[in-house]
Parts: sequence; C-alpha cells; structure tokens
Amino acid sequence: MKLPSKVGLFMSSQIKEKIEAELAKTSGLSIISLVHDLIVYANASRSSDIHMDPTENFLRVRVRIDGELQHAFSFPKKIHSEIISRIKILSGLRTDEHQAAQDGRFRLNIDNKPPIDLRVSIAPTYYGENAVLRLLAERAENYTLESLGFSNKNQEKILKAIKKTCGMILATGPTGSGKTTTLYTILKMLNTPEISIITIEDPIEYSVEGVEQIQVNPRTGLTFAQGLRSILRQDPNVIMVGEIRDHETAGIAVNVALTGHLLLSTLHTNDPATTLPRLLDMKIESYLVASTVNLVIGQRLVRKICEKCRTAKEITPAQEQSLAEFLPPKISQAKKIIYFGKGCKDCNFSGFFGRVSLHEVLVVNEKIKEAILRKATSSEINSIARSFGTASMLEDGLEKAFSGITTIEEVLRVSYE
Repeated sequence: MKLPSKVGLFMSSQIKEKIEAELAKTSGLSIISLVHDLIVYANASRSSDIHMDPTENFLRVRVRIDGELQHAFSFPKKIHSEIISRIKILSGLRTDEHQAAQDGRFRLNIDNKPPIDLRVSIAPTYYGENAVLRLLAERAENYTLESLGFSNKNQEKILKAIKKTCGMILATGPTGSGKTTTLYTILKMLNTPEISIITIEDPIEYSVEGVEQIQVNPRTGLTFAQGLRSILRQDPNVIMVGEIRDHETAGIAVNVALTGHLLLSTLHTNDPATTLPRLLDMKIESYLVASTVNLVIGQRLVRKICEKCRTAKEITPAQEQSLAEFLPPKISQAKKIIYFGKGCKDCNFSGFFGRVSLHEVLVVNEKIKEAILRKATSSEINSIARSFGTASMLEDGLEKAFSGITTIEEVLRVSYE
C-alpha cells in the first residue's frame, strides 16, 4: 500500500536528511542503518527501483519515480563494497563472488507499516559491482482492472475471455510496461477454491495466497519449458508462464492451451497485432495459433497528472492542427480542453503523481483467425481489428488525456517510443 502523498513526501524528506547526516559522519557510520534508511526513503518517495551505480570517485544512487530516474545521493567510494556486501547478505547471495551477476530477493519489515519486498540484481561493472533493487511494495490483491486503467469495453473483453476453460491470454509490451501486474490481477479474479492455479515465473514478483508459484532455476534444469512439462502432471486448471521466450516454450504453451487449460503469459512485442506473426516466427503452426490464442492485451505505462494541481486549458490552434494528425476530425473538433499539472508540493513540483496503463485489447475472432491461417501481416491484422471497433493504445491514451488522467505529451511519448 503506497503512502498518502503528503505523508510520503514529509517522511522522505525527513529520511533524506537522516541519510545525509549519516554520510556526513567522520567515524561510526552504520552501513546497516544506511541501507535500511535508503530503502525506507525510496518507499516513502514512491520509487519503483533503486539504482546504485559505481563511478571512479563515488557510488551514484538514483531512484525511479513514476518511470523516471532521479538523482538521490552520492555515497563515498570507500563504503561502496560494504553497501553491496550488506545487500548481498540481506538477499542471501554470495559475498565472496565479485565477477558474476547474482539475483536475489528479501523482505524489509518496518515498524507499524506493511513490509517491503525487494528484488535484487547485482552485476560486475568497470568500477565495481552495481546493484538494482526493485521495490514490490504493492501487493497483487490491491489491483483491479479498473484501477489499472482498463476502459469498460476492454474490461468486458477480458471478463469474457477468462470465462473460457482453455486457450491463451497474452500480455504484450516492452519491459516495465506492467504486463505481469495485469496477469496477476487476472489471476486474482480467477483464484477461487474450485480452480487450481500454478505459475512458473522468473522471478516471482508477488506472493499470491492460494496459487502455487514455481521459481525458474536454470542451475537445476528448471526452465520455463521444463517447468511447463512438470506443471501438467499437477492437474491445474489455469497456468501462468512468466514469459514466452523461445520456440520450445511457445510450442509447449500452445499444446497446454489445446489440452483443456487456460494459459496466461507475456510476450515482448510492440502491439497485439504483431504478437500473432511473432508466434509464427517461433515455428508455431498457423492453425495452432488460430486455435489457441483467445485474447492479446497490449499496454504501456504513462504518468498520471497530479490531482492536486491538475489544470485545464483550451487547445491552441497549433495544437489542434497537430492533433488532427492522430484523431478523426469529428473527435479533434469536439475536444477543446486539455489538462496538465502545474506542479505542487504533493507531486514534488513535477506535475505528475503515479502511473496508469494505456491498453489495446485484441479479441481473436473468426476474421482474425482467418488472417492468421493465411499468415497475414500485422498491418492487415490491425486493419481487421479496427474494422471491428478495437481501440488502439493511442486512442485509449488520448481518451485518458481528454479526461484529465494524463497529458497528450505523455500519450504521444509512449505511443511512438
């Protein structure tokens, strides 16, 4: 659960002062307290990640807030190795290994507050080992399709798809676009005593009560493909595979979906229409793709306008002319007001507070299946989807922008990245 904005900002400024006071000590600096306070600071400031990057003269510490990295601290170079060692100890990693990448996780308990789950990645660099800590403070059960930003129409498509007992539901988009969070939210909706759900993930991002979760471990031969084979002997109804990375995993996933299981997974493609030819590239027969894929969700994350300083303004003639390039004339002529954040204490004068997803939800209907069977291009599949009223991510984003949720600049930034 994220802290309320005023409380969070007040706490983060207090903790930042505490960290700076600790760093200013000439002796008696506590590495344990420093790492603890840094994580608490990142959580209070709504950070999703902490980046510790060694340079020649100091350890640069940055935090990612609402998708953007911001400088936080410069730690002395002399405590660099001690900081990394402390993180390794917390994560259960080898402290004597300095030339290989290591991944781990740990939980930080804070007095009278929800615990913070962290995922850790450490890698050797030119100036020593770096560390990236992903904060998983939000629990999966806190999300709903509505809170993730799905429109009513897209929610209806997903609700219809998850009622099917077999087939595939795929979430697509670049790294860090919220695909896994979307799948966890769907799992939560499916998670009832009558249904057996098993996941295989790398890594397990959220612990979900009532769901059997398996961690990929290549050292023991437990890959996505091998794990999928094992899962089938566990008599599941629903299976989630963290990611379809290769043709072997794709082939097994398709066969699983064909044999009476509902399978959820992610794929790295730019949009839903590209996902279908991508599966063909993974050497999956077109008739199998057409038979198994039920729904494809494409998404991106954009920053939300701070509600405390959100301001409306009329569209200028120049903006109206540029918007006409992206919107049908009847829409661009009807929308005359846009929104932005002026900046205030609550959003640290950025004008943004939090993030929301933009979506495109593609239902694989008979026309789409026919296109897959004849190995149509993604452009042709896109055209068919539009003819059935499927809204693109750009259209979904602009609707959110005109509703005051985000800015047009944010929508265009992620739509053409």
